[in-house]
Amino acid sequence: MRGYAAIGLYAPKIESNVGGALRASHCYGASMIAIEGARYRNQITNTTKAERHIPMIHGPLTDIRPFDCPMVVVELVDSAVSLVDFRHPERAFYVFGPEDGSVPSHVVAAAQYVVMVPTAYCMNLAATVNVVLYDRLVKNGGM
Repeated sequence: MRGYAAIGLYAPKIESNVGGALRASHCYGASMIAIEGARYRNQITNTTKAERHIPMIHGPLTDIRPFDCPMVVVELVDSAVSLVDFRHPERAFYVFGPEDGSVPSHVVAAAQYVVMVPTAYCMNLAATVNVVLYDRLVKNGGM
């Protein structure tokens, strides 16, 4: 498969979810993890020690986005496209919001795509990262 997936976490709060998101990023072959905000510490759920295998960068997500890489914000907003119908770009910087809030409007405005996972209730951060990366894997023909 051509291209890559990079992951951005905006102000994550719950340490076990951060660990699970890092583990999912490693499992699905993400090329980079970026985190804005420092409300967490690394956690035991990051069993693969993803930061030892994937570059992890801290700073403003809009500044960290890889060159010429579309930003895909995953957020429950009216204008979002359902993940069911979404075609993943060859290169993508997926941005996920905090468990207790939303991706800020200035980050959403900087995105080329806004996607939502259709569920009856909101999912936690780690589950959402897993679902989106798995959907990318399936739709793009594997790793």
